[in-house]
Amino acid sequence: MRIERPRGTRDFLPDEMERRRAIENLMRRIAESFGYREVATPTFEHLELFTLKSGEGIVEEIYAFKDKSGRDLALRPELTAPVMRMFVNECSVMPRPLRFYYFANCFRYERPQKGRYREFWQFGVELIGSDRPESDAEVIYLAYKILKALRVRFTLHVGHVGLLRSVLRDVGERDRAMRLIDKKDWKGLEELLRAEGRKHLLDVVLQLSEAESVEEAREIYPDFDYSHVERVAEILESLGVDFRLDFGIARGLDYYTGVVFEMYAEGLGAQKQVCGGGSYRLAKLFGGEDVPSTGFAIGFDRVAEVCEVEVERPKVAIVVGFGDHKKAMKVAEIIREAGVAAVVDVMGRNVKKQLSFANSINADYAVFAGEEFDRGVVTVKDLRSGEQREVKVQELNELFG
Repeated sequence: MRIERPRGTRDFLPDEMERRRAIENLMRRIAESFGYREVATPTFEHLELFTLKSGEGIVEEIYAFKDKSGRDLALRPELTAPVMRMFVNECSVMPRPLRFYYFANCFRYERPQKGRYREFWQFGVELIGSDRPESDAEVIYLAYKILKALRVRFTLHVGHVGLLRSVLRDVGERDRAMRLIDKKDWKGLEELLRAEGRKHLLDVVLQLSEAESVEEAREIYPDFDYSHVERVAEILESLGVDFRLDFGIARGLDYYTGVVFEMYAEGLGAQKQVCGGGSYRLAKLFGGEDVPSTGFAIGFDRVAEVCEVEVERPKVAIVVGFGDHKKAMKVAEIIREAGVAAVVDVMGRNVKKQLSFANSINADYAVFAGEEFDRGVVTVKDLRSGEQREVKVQELNELFG
């Protein structure tokens, strides 16, 4: 009986894994160049961590279960809540700001479709301890640099969630209204505002969603302090970041406090958002002090579909044995110590079939460890150029190093 993989999951073969690792490593290098350091949290957490952050409704969207002792647990659907839980429990006395990054798999129980899987990967950062415009600008710039380095064609939208909260401050179901704006469900928003006798606010929200500058937004709705988002925009402009202000970006949960941003990539259809982030205050919700933070999460799988990254394939040498595997294995070990992958036949193949296998795996070299090995030499053939020569065994390290 053949067992299929679970719905919404994928297998990755070597070529795809090499490409994914190349993307991941580039992301890591850029984050580390900004001073961010990697953290990791458990694959599963107490369910309460996610219901506190996102509400009870999230239980229908995630893998929640009871363990053998009856504890309510969940596979992590995202990383921000676990990282902030870790901060409250273990990092609250560390010097601030803290700069963390992470790369890990997450799980959501939803209908699989193109660009959406039940197991997916996120790369993200959290800058904890500052609510200044400089910290928001740094986080946005870091996400921008990563996608630029991966040669993703994308647009960056920057807004401020506090503006819409101010417009809707007298609306009873403000969080629900924010969720409707986040989904661009204008009909649903109109019905909600009409029911509360505040239908006139719909025009303000729609106009702000179309505003392309702080000046425009200020004319539409002057009753808001725009200085923070203005400063962020000035910093991004000075760094040469290509972005547009978008005051229609919303978040439905009230711990988002200030600047928010989203990145949309070309070539992904409806699932075009590849990065989302913003400033928030979650630590207090998890039993810590009220600490400001800014972060983002990049949808790694979506980025992998559209990015252009060069995969540096490691060189491979086939060590051709002539019945004496001890010689071949000794030669292979010397080659490996020089930093080149070395493969030794374990199938009992003859020389011709070993060379055929070398071609099938696209090997770069064939190293013949026959009788000449007893004289302290081997024959090395460059499978790209066809050049062949004898090399002293003690010089193999130098040849392949």
